[in-house]
Amino acid sequence: MSTDIPGIDPIDPLDGLRAPQDPDCDVFLTGTVFLDIIFTGLDSAPVRGTESWARGMGSSPGGVANMATALARLGLHTSLAAAFGDDHYGEYCWDALEQGEGIDLSMSHTVPGWHSPVTVSMAYEGERTMVSHGHEAPGPVGRPGAAVSAEDAAFPRCPPRARAAIASLAPGRSEPWVAKAARNGARIFADVGWDETGRWDLDALTDLEHCQAFLPNAEEAMRYTRTDCPRAAAHALAERVPLAVVTLGAEGAYAVDAATGASAVVPAIEVEALDPTGAGDVFVAGFVTGTLADWPLADRLAFAGLTAALSVQEFGGSLSAPDWDEIAAWWQQIRTLADQDPAALQRYAFLEELLPAAARPWPLRRAVPTIGFRRPE
Repeated sequence: MSTDIPGIDPIDPLDGLRAPQDPDCDVFLTGTVFLDIIFTGLDSAPVRGTESWARGMGSSPGGVANMATALARLGLHTSLAAAFGDDHYGEYCWDALEQGEGIDLSMSHTVPGWHSPVTVSMAYEGERTMVSHGHEAPGPVGRPGAAVSAEDAAFPRCPPRARAAIASLAPGRSEPWVAKAARNGARIFADVGWDETGRWDLDALTDLEHCQAFLPNAEEAMRYTRTDCPRAAAHALAERVPLAVVTLGAEGAYAVDAATGASAVVPAIEVEALDPTGAGDVFVAGFVTGTLADWPLADRLAFAGLTAALSVQEFGGSLSAPDWDEIAAWWQQIRTLADQDPAALQRYAFLEELLPAAARPWPLRRAVPTIGFRRPE
């Protein structure tokens, strides 16, 4: 759950850009909420027939909740449409997102008799292995026994007016809400998963035509564009979308603005990774924040990479998403280190005008990493 420095107002990255006629919602998204159980501090992958002890553990809302939490912690008014189970896991996830993070769940609902999907994530050697379990949500009222996805079950109404919306594209699948959101003025940001069909056909991503920005990783981008270089892939994608962003993992990210022809590359920040769970979601949240705030392209990339780098130093997906307090604490600390490259520091100088002067020591703990504790009365 987010923390704030006493006496310091929360940062609104869109301060000065808001107008009375603007939508109340900054970012809308939908998807499946999982209960994530994360084990860290494993020296190696579990071995069959043995018991492994982890040195760290956390529980938190996962799945689409990773992205929603990352957006909310960066000060964006975030609306999430999702189905929640009526078990204790679902109750915990709802409370953690609505009460703990301030996420608008007015378009979400609880499904009677449906238990929450669960993912167990094991982090070791800088990577992760996940095991998930869940059932499709029951069909809506009037269709007893029908099985639909959790996303469909969460849509009793049209998406709200929003500045932006985030979609996850899949080959051969079109989500009607994406076109509706775009028609209502939302800027659509999209990522994509691995193409299990092996065809890697951009034309099969039918909702791509509604997107302002497309943010695949390097392997996905090269496969979809039939190129052998991430930068070439980004330029090829810029022929299909106004803004193409290709994430390069430990090498940073590369982006091309089709409207201006401008491109930008920002190297990644070197950190000791504890758990990469949710880092891609945090990157997208940081980039959306910078885009809505109308920052220069290179600043958006740098900020997205910074937030992702901070996230992998904590365990868990939504648990690890940084807020402005942590960004301020990092910036305050990094400038005190004697071996810092002045040119590298200059890349993040734009933060000076955004961050509070006072900050607590870094690193910060942002959430209670387990379920079961109750708030003091």
